Amino acid sequence: MNRRHFLGAMSWPAAAAAAGGLLPSGRANALEVAEEVAAYPGTASEVVDDEYFWNQVRQAFSSEAGIINLNSGGVSPSPVPVQEAMKRYLDYSNTSPTYAMWQILEPQREQVRERMAREWGVDSEEVALVRNASEGLQICQLGLDLEPGDEILTTNQDYGRMITTWQQRERREGLVLRQISIPVPAEDDDEIVRLFESNITPRTRVIHMCHIINLTGQILPVAKVTNMARKHGIEVIVDGAHALAHFDFKISDLECDYYATSLHKWLFAPHGTGLLYVRRNKIANLWPMMAAPARMDDDIRKFEEIGTHPAANYLGIGDALTFHQGIGSLRKTARLVYLRDYHLNRLMDFSDRVQVSTSQTPGKAAGISTVGVEGIDTSELNSWLWREHKIISVGINHAEFTGLRISPSVFTTLEELDRFCDAIEHAIRHGIAA
Repeated sequence: MNRRHFLGAMSWPAAAAAAGGLLPSGRANALEVAEEVAAYPGTASEVVDDEYFWNQVRQAFSSEAGIINLNSGGVSPSPVPVQEAMKRYLDYSNTSPTYAMWQILEPQREQVRERMAREWGVDSEEVALVRNASEGLQICQLGLDLEPGDEILTTNQDYGRMITTWQQRERREGLVLRQISIPVPAEDDDEIVRLFESNITPRTRVIHMCHIINLTGQILPVAKVTNMARKHGIEVIVDGAHALAHFDFKISDLECDYYATSLHKWLFAPHGTGLLYVRRNKIANLWPMMAAPARMDDDIRKFEEIGTHPAANYLGIGDALTFHQGIGSLRKTARLVYLRDYHLNRLMDFSDRVQVSTSQTPGKAAGISTVGVEGIDTSELNSWLWREHKIISVGINHAEFTGLRISPSVFTTLEELDRFCDAIEHAIRHGIAA
């Protein structure tokens, strides 16, 4: 421990010192944990490599011994304080559900809506709490009034389920889905805008795009595409499944019409929670996926009409937001980028057979990377990592690139990334044959 780390440790609140850090046992209050984390001194650049600080954050999570989880981009564990809060809400719901859940807990959803809206710079009357990014996006995809021959413009790197949704409307209603190819990695914002604009036709009605591409972690210039699309009278749906609470931004800055995200990825909210943003003047003309009465036409809550649903999951979002705010968005982003570069730089220095599909240019990606090895099949490498090393990753096999998607998080240690790199280096030296 160097001098800065020592002084930082000495400044940690007495409550944390007495408890031995943020150990899960007895740390069920998200606000208490967040206050302790927030009180740790240091800006993003000062704590980015402070392993003492990040070890304290890690202790707020429960982890499976012996497993290295490098797929937090799929679904992340919630911190123990969030898990405990959800359990309390669920236990209370079951005392007398029609009263405890509907009359007491459900109204508290409004506080969560207000806090989420404030954190990401939008009006609370533009925020619906849904079950995941897919549900939020499909509300938009299926709820827009489109006519046969109308075109939707997207890329060939957008999420498979969303492509499938548009393809169903193609088969059912005669819409036309047009997919364009973009560079890998994509580091020129103006080129991305040009590619979208050059593929607009008189029948283009919607641009559907990712904020962060799930395959590579590429951050796309949403605001620039949106501004261009508005000049053509085209609406923009943004898939933000991987973006919210991953890197620092405001939804309001994007100026898009629709934005949907999953909260169980980078916000660490309870599993099965998401957020849908709909610009205020777009709400009335967007049909909900499940029918709502006409009196709700202008009400963002019409998109939450799904029948009986748990209150616990959605109230737990508030506890996850508190935890996120304790770490600090800028500190969190800096750490995720640091972890990405830590393993990518080591592997690229080791061998020129390492193929990276993710940009390391500041602002073009954050914590997700896609890395492959020339001469080794990605799917086989992915299976070998799990079978031999109990490392969880995702094999990406796109027509234009291939590699392992690696998404560490704030609970990931440098030792775990070293073990991942050790395994890849062994595979490069000796292969992965049994």
